[in-house]
Amino acid sequence: MARLRWHSILLVACLLLAGCNKYQHKKPDPTMGVVTGIVICADTGKPARFATVALTAAPKEGEKSDEGDPLPSAEMTVTDLEGRFRMEAVEPGRYYAFATLDGYLDPTFALDPDKLKSMATDRERHLYSIQQWKDNLVEVRVSVRRTAEVSISIQRSAEIAGTVTFDDGSPAIGMRFELFRKTAKQDWVMVGLPLMDTWTIHSASDSHGRYLLTNLTAGVYKVCTLMPTGEEQAAPRVCLGDVFRLKDAESVKVAAGETADGTDVEIPLSGMHTVSGTVSATIDGHPVAHGTVRLLYADDREVARATDVDDNGGFELSSVPEGKYILAVTGTHDEEQKDPATSKDGEAATAQNVPGQAAGRVYADKEMPLLVMNDVENLSVSLPVAGSATTPAAVAPPAAPPAPQ
Repeated sequence: MARLRWHSILLVACLLLAGCNKYQHKKPDPTMGVVTGIVICADTGKPARFATVALTAAPKEGEKSDEGDPLPSAEMTVTDLEGRFRMEAVEPGRYYAFATLDGYLDPTFALDPDKLKSMATDRERHLYSIQQWKDNLVEVRVSVRRTAEVSISIQRSAEIAGTVTFDDGSPAIGMRFELFRKTAKQDWVMVGLPLMDTWTIHSASDSHGRYLLTNLTAGVYKVCTLMPTGEEQAAPRVCLGDVFRLKDAESVKVAAGETADGTDVEIPLSGMHTVSGTVSATIDGHPVAHGTVRLLYADDREVARATDVDDNGGFELSSVPEGKYILAVTGTHDEEQKDPATSKDGEAATAQNVPGQAAGRVYADKEMPLLVMNDVENLSVSLPVAGSATTPAAVAPPAAPPAPQ
């Protein structure tokens, strides 16, 4: 499912619970306007039944969008069996209307996430998104005591379909996916925006290992399957061509309204290992419970695996292919503690009550070479306090990569 399918689920939940003001049906209000219309499927000419319709307000200076949503929805509803919809009590103003339905183009899949991240304000992101999606937006002007009638046409999307199996022939069930689209500059950009979930692409392989990626624009793509480890950043990746690295992956070209079948991925069960260890503070050896551990390919620093440090300073990276890597530990810090507070028994609770820890202490980033030929266990990464005399460069790396076990 795409982000807007999640919006549809949220919409239904909000309607059932009579919450979420911008999603629920509103009563007529003479001080506001009304928007009605119909959504048509361009490929069939038939009504788009149960499509999600959204109004996004024209960008304003200084606007703040929920979770950085590049197409923030001021109002949302769902079409009926005739493809029609009605929105009551809409604030007067200028809007853009668009609709989404499974199998049809999703605006978020046409955007470049990296470009969005590089923009300084929500207004810039909003303007960029409107420009990219202009052919699928309908401008709407809402006035007091007026009904604005709109007609929205949705275009059939491109789709990629295939199966995911293990190399013993069994289906890989519940696998998630990453998708990358080739740009005009021959770069590869991730498809989708993980606004409300840890997974950018919400599709998963079924009980037979089959999958379908839909709502896509025409283009050239690379498909990677992610093992369902709970978080996208920690998920082991195997890409089309049965390779571990994006640069080695095969690509697939798909046209508008076309389904690229047979895009199959096989996951090897051998040749993958586990890397685990702990992160601690050089100053006193206590475990550092906040930070990120990444395993980078040594030749080009592409991220192979990533995970967060757990509450005990531990980390584990699973399904790591054999090879040369750089282990990078970044963003480490002790938990911030508030000013002295009174506990239930009346005693003052302070940062000094925690042995060896200072409230919010930040540690220097560190990198170390790592050769993986078998499981690598009990790695110890010791970090100095950021800005101290002992910097990561002064911390001696291991004399040699861990020996194969």
